[in-house]
Amino acid sequence: MEALVRMMNALDYMETKMEERLDMDEIAKTAYVSPFHFQRMFHILTGMTVAEYVRKRKLTLAAQELASSSVKVLDVALKYGYDSPESFSKAFRRIHGISPSEARLPGVSLKAFPRLSFHLSLKGDQDMDYRIEDKEAFTIVGKSLAVSCKDGENHREIPKFWGRCHDDGTVAALETMAPGELALGVCLDMNVETGDFTYMIAVKSDSDKASGELVAREVPASTWAIFTSIGPLPDSIQTLFGRIFSEWFPATGYEHAGGPEIEAYTVGDTCADDYRCEVWIPIMKK
Repeated sequence: MEALVRMMNALDYMETKMEERLDMDEIAKTAYVSPFHFQRMFHILTGMTVAEYVRKRKLTLAAQELASSSVKVLDVALKYGYDSPESFSKAFRRIHGISPSEARLPGVSLKAFPRLSFHLSLKGDQDMDYRIEDKEAFTIVGKSLAVSCKDGENHREIPKFWGRCHDDGTVAALETMAPGELALGVCLDMNVETGDFTYMIAVKSDSDKASGELVAREVPASTWAIFTSIGPLPDSIQTLFGRIFSEWFPATGYEHAGGPEIEAYTVGDTCADDYRCEVWIPIMKK
């Protein structure tokens, strides 16, 4: 619970700095976590990146100021961090659907994006099975997809990617390449500021097995929190990710270490209510 209180403190801090260029290091310090962990946790809890949230808040405040005063559009643009009236107008229109000058018209409709708050609640109706393991670095070989968290794109595109890789024989080829190894879904190169990352369908294997569309990547040595997901895919594993960040992290002394996140899939009916797989999150002590 203390971790979520600190997240609320970080939101309060962000709100006082809307007229400045926000410093992610300073925001994370307010929450007593690393910048990566703060941004990853923020996205999981809110469904948007910190940059998206700040942009929407600034444009909400800018619209209120334009509608209630005679301040120049240029002055408002500069106040909220835009380098030119053109860039401000483009961003303003994307949110409000009108130009900044039109915001002054009587009866015009404006969008209001309210400040966020985290409502703390105690849960415990469902167990979270997990274990902590240290693992040496290992190599994975597989097929990759560039994807984004924006507007839930990853939740739509990754299941489709798995379907294509099953249909075109990629998954079968990987299983043949590394008999006995679990099929892995690996999130790499995560840019928590933009929400972009690389997703790989892969297996543990030697790098010399990579050819054609298959690429090799190294997963660094890490301490992993390994959670068990039970239920049909993809809903069960997507729900588990949310619970890890909204329930497990706030209740422990750990934070995200910034490395790849891994889904480890066992053989079985992925649509079954009792299907079991795992989520590996790299962690470190705060």
